[in-house]
Amino acid sequence: MKPSLPLPVVRPTRDQLKPGESLCDHCTGKCCRYFSTPIETPATWDDYDAIRWYLAHDLTLIYVHEDAWYLLVSTKCQYLLDDYRCAIYHDRPKICREYTTKDCEYEDDWAFDKVFEAPEQLWEYAEVLLPPRRKPAAKPSPAAELLPIVTSPS
Repeated sequence: MKPSLPLPVVRPTRDQLKPGESLCDHCTGKCCRYFSTPIETPATWDDYDAIRWYLAHDLTLIYVHEDAWYLLVSTKCQYLLDDYRCAIYHDRPKICREYTTKDCEYEDDWAFDKVFEAPEQLWEYAEVLLPPRRKPAAKPSPAAELLPIVTSPS
């Protein structure tokens, strides 16, 4: 007997929804598995270095959409139930109440203008845009400034 392959789940498109149906009725809670927050557009090496720190953490990425920069953190909402519904739907946060399916990614994969998933990607991007980094001048060690030089008598 051949092993059976799981059948793909066929979900209706927006246009195929019946009156009274919602995209959420067929979704796996994509919008409840991450959050994005806007960040300042980097302009200096220090700015890029600060953003590089975000990317040093698991399950993060930086993306640019319509010239705005965002930090995305992949993390499941604690209120997302196994059936992809919200455990506190009637008392959910304002950002959830105001979110609509008009712009949700139900049918799409993310399509950003730019995406950075690793610190090295961001650093290479900065190297193309910014002037070369200047290394700070070497400073004498504090010990060299404080300790007297001892010479032996001749």
